[in-house]
Amino acid sequence: MARGDGGKVVFETDDDSKAFVFRLGQVCDSHGWRVHAWVLMGNHYHLLLETPQANLVSGMKYLMGTFSQGWNRARTRRGHVFQGRYKSVPVTGTDADAYYFRIVADYIHLNPARAGLAGGRNGPLIGYPGSVSRMISTGRSDRNMSERHHALVQALIA
Repeated sequence: MARGDGGKVVFETDDDSKAFVFRLGQVCDSHGWRVHAWVLMGNHYHLLLETPQANLVSGMKYLMGTFSQGWNRARTRRGHVFQGRYKSVPVTGTDADAYYFRIVADYIHLNPARAGLAGGRNGPLIGYPGSVSRMISTGRSDRNMSERHHALVQALIA
């Protein structure tokens, strides 16, 4: 999780969101990460990642660095895009921790509804454009999304 510097909106346009997801795909390919859940929330994002190798720091440096450079270049500005270092909390996928894994995945998927951006009068949660749920519902998920993640999303839809 990382927030926009000073609480500012980071994902202002669809192009910003697409650029972030593109960079996330690049780092998944280069670092062997698997995405279990993600959501972009205007001024912050959440990721639930599987990192088979000890490369979270280098991958996040690439993800946040390249995204920030492009974001600044598009606005002809300089400076920080994100507020400090990203927050990371280890979550294992083991049987002993499966319940916590599900709680974290649910928290991420339901974040737009909690913020009043999707669900109810704001349209279906599955239609929220800044989440993997939308990609799966439209058939645009990619190979870096785990089978477990597909199962979680299907459970949320049901």
